[in-house]
Amino acid sequence: MNAKTDQTIYWTLLVHENWRIYLAATSKGLCFVGTPNQPLEEMREWVEKHFSGSPLVQDDEKVQPYAAELIEYFQGIRKSFSIPFDVSGTPFQLAVWNALREIPYGQTSTYSDIALRIQKPAAVRAVGTAIGANPVLFTVPCHRVIGKNGSLTGYRGGLDVKTKLLQLEKSEGSPTYA
Repeated sequence: MNAKTDQTIYWTLLVHENWRIYLAATSKGLCFVGTPNQPLEEMREWVEKHFSGSPLVQDDEKVQPYAAELIEYFQGIRKSFSIPFDVSGTPFQLAVWNALREIPYGQTSTYSDIALRIQKPAAVRAVGTAIGANPVLFTVPCHRVIGKNGSLTGYRGGLDVKTKLLQLEKSEGSPTYA
């Protein structure tokens, strides 16, 4: 995968309750949602890897629509996102991320379910790797993926964050385990 260049990356710091989350967007859409309470360096390294040579400019106003939808989600008001995305990955990663977006709010799927959904039933481990590479936490709901036995499994934001997100969504209705 070639890194994109010559595209300004705008960023802001979203603060919600105890979470500090860096967000980045291009003129096309949201491209990065950072891990809660990680330093600016996490975003800088990601931008350098995926948008090498592109300027990184703090612009709270340009990124505000993305921050607003995330805050609505954290408040339990928003159940899906209408914002545009600018994510790139391998065809396999994109298929996995699209499958994640199909998991309804308040429901969960397993890694095996995702592998079946993208018609790669033997690729369960690769599905896990692709989920781990999801650049836009929360908005592409990788937190809704659990182990086959119902256990919580790895999450870039940490299992505490994953638990909070699932509890937020569960409080809005009873989740079904698909």
